[in-house]
Amino acid sequence: MKRLLMAAVLGMAMSTTSMVMAAGNAAAGKGKAAVCAACHGTDGNSLSDAFPKLAGQHEGYIVKQLMDFKNGDRQNALMAPMVANLSEQDMADLGAYFASQKTAPGAVSEELLAAGEQLYRGGNKETGVPACMACHGPNGSGVPAANWPKLSAQYSSYVETQLHAFAKGERANDNNSMMRDIASKMSEAEIKAVSAYVFGLKP
Repeated sequence: MKRLLMAAVLGMAMSTTSMVMAAGNAAAGKGKAAVCAACHGTDGNSLSDAFPKLAGQHEGYIVKQLMDFKNGDRQNALMAPMVANLSEQDMADLGAYFASQKTAPGAVSEELLAAGEQLYRGGNKETGVPACMACHGPNGSGVPAANWPKLSAQYSSYVETQLHAFAKGERANDNNSMMRDIASKMSEAEIKAVSAYVFGLKP
């Protein structure tokens, strides 16, 4: 029953996230990514946890986020001017380039390991929070076909910020309000623990 439910959810997500994308060219994207390097690093491994790692992230997910920044579905004062003049081909090339790079590993805080692992792998039945791995995979690799992002080795502070944004409705570019519904049920301790846990997952 649980597998059937997840198959239905995945099918729904795939049907609502599908979009026609230009074919990305990683070589072309490398040159276009020079402007991204100041925040995200030359290879997509940002040096500051204020900015997310893009290395190894799924191409389609990157393209969707760039499109959402450009059309206003996702709000960010730093990203809005950066994407203003990007074409769909530019976005596809950037997505292909960053997807081709290797993610630098992170490390999990020992004191948050158990709580983070429990929530990531088992969820919280009492509050209705599902296991994160149901959508993001046992190792945080995500599901490219559904545009569910890779989380492994992503900075914990960035993941925390995004979960808070979803919980408050400040970020609303998730399909069918999935992440807003989930994050709004999470406690502050759960957000902190699971964010620390995914940072330690091996990419």
